[in-house]
Amino acid sequence: MSTKHTIPSDEDLTAFIDGELPAEDAARIEAIVKDDERVAERLEFLTRASLPFEQAFAPLLSEAPRQKLEAMLAAIPAREGAKTGFAPAVTRRRFLGALAASLVAGIAIDRAAIGIGRRFFPKDENSEWRAVVADYISLYTAETLAGPVPGRQDQAAQLASLDEKLDLSLSPEAVALPGIDFKRALLLQYDGKALAQIAYLDPETGPMALCIVRSDTGPKAPDLENRKGMNVVYWSNATHAFMLIGHAAADRMTAIADAVRGRVAV
Repeated sequence: MSTKHTIPSDEDLTAFIDGELPAEDAARIEAIVKDDERVAERLEFLTRASLPFEQAFAPLLSEAPRQKLEAMLAAIPAREGAKTGFAPAVTRRRFLGALAASLVAGIAIDRAAIGIGRRFFPKDENSEWRAVVADYISLYTAETLAGPVPGRQDQAAQLASLDEKLDLSLSPEAVALPGIDFKRALLLQYDGKALAQIAYLDPETGPMALCIVRSDTGPKAPDLENRKGMNVVYWSNATHAFMLIGHAAADRMTAIADAVRGRVAV
């Protein structure tokens, strides 16, 4: 780096992405991005991580004391000179503010989990999508996935929406994990690509997810890594890349992945 400067927070970077910053602050961050490779990488990461945080946390926010939450959000001062035309409820910065306010309101979200990690992994396609998913899943708590287990018919309907977009053929039996509750199947998006997420709740260790994207990098044997304090088992075949992520011990995650790997082959 050629000059010293204060590293922008993720909140500032997402506000920059969403066009919420005053011109002076936006120019400052733009200059830092040009000068600091780490900040440029982080900005690129946040720009590409277009995942539906609001959808994932709707159950939690719906349980918050609404009047108290709205009062707290109203007390957050708007930045002078911010661009108009952005509804407060829809920008990522505002939504993260709502999550922070829900902490004060008594919603059980780990403050440390909300912070976006600063650790970067090698810049390749498969590594990047796993990093984005890990950031997303790290926000999940048992309360996020609370509620009854969907019946087989509902599970099949949710999985069918994934099949169409990712050219898969998934059944409730194929994605079942022993002793772990199926909670929901979501169609997300990463870097313009459809991303399938099947979320589970393990009664012993909490949230777990099986995620799938299209990939042309070719077959790869299962491997293990740790992201955001969670264990990740990842592998790929000729057409798709897979990852199983959760808080269970590495040997248990590996065993679960081995069991499901043959059943989700496409």
